[in-house]
Amino acid sequence: MCNLYSLRAPQSEIGKAFGIDRDETGNLPSLPGIFPNTAAPIVRVREGVRTLSMMR
Repeated sequence: MCNLYSLRAPQSEIGKAFGIDRDETGNLPSLPGIFPNTAAPIVRVREGVRTLSMMR
């Protein structure tokens, strides 16, 4: 189950698509291969605010 996902969209496009209010990812590079043990961006609601964060 390796290398099933990739992320090539720019950070601004992700923010627009998911209505992000706060971005905690810093400078998000293109991720050509997201593996099970790799940190990847997720959208979650924290304190009522849609937040883009990195998690494994």
